[in-house]
Order: sequence, then C-alpha cells, then structure tokens
Amino acid sequence: MTAIAQYRPSREKRIKDTARQAILYVLACSLSVVLVFPLFWMVSTSLKTDKEANAPKPVWLPAQPQLDAYGELLSDPDWRTYIANSIFVAVLGVGGTLVSVTIVAFAFSRLDWPGRNLIFFMMLGTLMLPFQATLVPQYVLFNKLGWVDTFNPVTIPGYFAGGAAMVFLLRQFMLSIPRELDEAALVDGASYWQIFRHIVLPNTKPALATVGLFLFVGQWNALQLPLIYLQSRDMHTLPMAILNLFNPQQTQQPWTLIMATSLVAVVPLVVVFLAVQRHFVESIVLTGTKG
Repeated sequence: MTAIAQYRPSREKRIKDTARQAILYVLACSLSVVLVFPLFWMVSTSLKTDKEANAPKPVWLPAQPQLDAYGELLSDPDWRTYIANSIFVAVLGVGGTLVSVTIVAFAFSRLDWPGRNLIFFMMLGTLMLPFQATLVPQYVLFNKLGWVDTFNPVTIPGYFAGGAAMVFLLRQFMLSIPRELDEAALVDGASYWQIFRHIVLPNTKPALATVGLFLFVGQWNALQLPLIYLQSRDMHTLPMAILNLFNPQQTQQPWTLIMATSLVAVVPLVVVFLAVQRHFVESIVLTGTKG
C-alpha cells in the first residue's frame, strides 16, 4: 500500500505534464498556421488566374496553377532593373552601416577617452527623436548637395554609424568580452586595431550576424526614403515597383503579379535568415546567459 501511495502522485504529475505539453503543442500549431497563412495566400494567389484572384469569394487554391505572372516578371527588363536596384541599395547600405557601427561600438566599449559616456548617452537620446522630425531638414540638405534622385541618400548616411540602436546592441555585446584579453594583447605589443581585428571581431560574430540581418531586412523593405529621393523610374526599388502596381481607382487589381513580385521580394530575406540563423540563435542564447 505504501508503494502504491508513493506511485500515485508521480503518475498524476506525469498526466499533468502530458496535458500541459499537449496544450502547448496545440497553441504552437495554431500560431504557426496563423503565421504561415499569409505566405500560403501569397503563393496561392500568384498561381491563380486574374478571374480567380479578383473573385468576390476567396478561392483558396487555383483550379489550374498558372505561371504567367512569374513569366511576365522574369521577361520584363524593368522588373530586372528594380530587383538589381534593391540588391545594390541593400548591399551598399548594409555593408557601410555594419562597418561603421562596429567601429563606433568598439570605441564606446573598449577605448577610454574623455566624454565617452556623455557622447554615448547623447547618441542614445537620438532614439527618442521621431524619424519624421528630421525628414524635412534631411531633404533640404540632400537637395543642396545634389543628391536627390540618386542612391546616395538611401545608402551613404549609414556610413556614419546610422542607427543608434545597432551601436548600442554591439556595444553591450562587446562589453561582455573580458578586458583582460585587451590588456594581455597590449602587453604583447598589439595595437588597438589588432585588438579590434583579432580579438573583438571574432568574438562578436553572433552579434554582427544579428545586426546585419536587421539592417538587411530594413534596407530591403525600405519604402519611405526611396519614395522621397528615388524619383526616376529606372531607379525604383522592388518595394516601390510593387506599390506602383496597386491602383485604387481600378476595381480589379493585378493581384497575381503583385503576389508574385511580393514572393520574389521575400525570397532574399529567407535566404539571408537561413544563412545567419546559427549565429542569430547563438546571439540570443549568449545575450540571455551572459551578465
């Protein structure tokens, strides 16, 4: 009887744990369906005919999948130009911004210089400044520089450590690297550039991958600044071209082409995320365990 009495609580506990896990699995599956549904609808609509896409009642699956939208997308030289412009802007913007914010974060985290903390807090204060508040002064400045209708306003500002949040993220990660490594390297005759290159950068790869991913997503999906500065049609990026497809004055929209181009725009984001997924997850784990 004693053994049975001791066994019952553990059995009840296992039943409760199983029920809890089952509820969590159901919730996870339900949320997955909600998150995956937009992607499913995008793929399904891109394979429909125009009549099915504009039907008054939703058509979940096309009766006969069509690839006409993708054929039009790949055969039109304008769309190839839009895709090339997006790649150009994303590569230049992300590359320059990532280099600059990394150097600035190193200066804030590993170097001692007068007024460092004051300037750092002033930089963080810019996060409270609305983006719209600087829109007009920036346009006046870029207009006087002759940068309107060029790629400069959407790429070059990032070369000056554009993005205080990214600097803050990298600085906090670099602070977790032991300063004893710097001191040992200085004793051995290493310069601060060598410390930055051979000690800090290798240990900051997870954070760099995370920042690079955030920057790429933001630059690839950017719409407001390109709409303001990229006025010539041959300089439009992919988000701008997708927006131009939608005409509110028409009763029927080219939803098949809109969804096809949207799917093409999503593919690079998925590829980049899969490429840095390991470092991205590692960054989250290290951030949660350090300090």
